Amino acid sequence: MLDENNAVLAVIDVQGKLARVVSESELRIQRVISLVKGMQALKVPIFLTAQAPEKIGHTIPEVAELFEAPSDIPRVSFSVMRTEQFAEALRASGKRQVALCGFETHICLYQSSLDLLAEGYEVYLVVDASSSRSEENKAAALVELRAEGAHLVTVESALFSMLKTAAHPAFKTIARLIK
Repeated sequence: MLDENNAVLAVIDVQGKLARVVSESELRIQRVISLVKGMQALKVPIFLTAQAPEKIGHTIPEVAELFEAPSDIPRVSFSVMRTEQFAEALRASGKRQVALCGFETHICLYQSSLDLLAEGYEVYLVVDASSSRSEENKAAALVELRAEGAHLVTVESALFSMLKTAAHPAFKTIARLIK
């Protein structure tokens, strides 16, 4: 189960035109926004990453504006762990659980998950805040990732697993996000 004191969130490739062409894009973007706001309420570190932002574009404004100083980590590799800036920041955080959301599930989230698992991290793929251009690609990746040991969670289950109790100071904020 996700632990607010041991987790980070990686928002992968919610960027440029890609964010608008994935399956159920507007719903998935809204779920990413809810997840980011919930993680912020829990004070969980959040990393924004963007695949070749000079070509595809940076993190979309709806997500970027949630941060005081939005700065996505640019990558050319599909896996975030093959980008030294991300890998170093993750290691420096000392956290061992990584929640992932974004686009495309079968490429960047898939390869990132496998690399994170290989390095001993617990991986939580937030399925309702992730997408691919085709549902078949996403579904195939989820089957494989579950078999490899990734946890498949939803925005609601991820956030409430970190709250653990309705007495948590962030409970009301997160409950409003989910409604």
